[in-house]
Amino acid sequence: MGWLERDGGAGRLDLKVRPLQARDDGPISKAFAAIGWNKPAPQYRRYFAEQQSGCREAFVASLDDEFVGYATLVWQPDYPPFREAGIPDIQDLNVLPRFQRRGIASHLMDEAERVAACSSSVVGIGVGVTEDYGAAQRLYVLRGYVPDGRGL
Repeated sequence: MGWLERDGGAGRLDLKVRPLQARDDGPISKAFAAIGWNKPAPQYRRYFAEQQSGCREAFVASLDDEFVGYATLVWQPDYPPFREAGIPDIQDLNVLPRFQRRGIASHLMDEAERVAACSSSVVGIGVGVTEDYGAAQRLYVLRGYVPDGRGL
């Protein structure tokens, strides 16, 4: 998995991305609960089981050993156009708000795209259309993603 060194002024900050581990469910869920987001531990246990079975890859980012975000890559997505075309789908990309705008989401996407490229020349991503997803919409366009033209 990748890592990125950044000069934090008062020493080096290490952004690391690694596969989801079974023990991650509690810490991830607690980190999101602390900011009022409903991301229950069973969700991450399911992601881990799906990773073990080969239908999902899950990536966890940490900055100086503190959890900061995650993303997953689904090999057979529910979205029919992606599934029918064999396009893997980056799903559930989340970075804790206090760590946003530091390149962490981009680094998680880099890793998901790198893994997807082993099996596919194309990768998809879905995004909400509400204001809450504005930063994600901009990021995806800047990375070269384009809407598939199928509407909502």
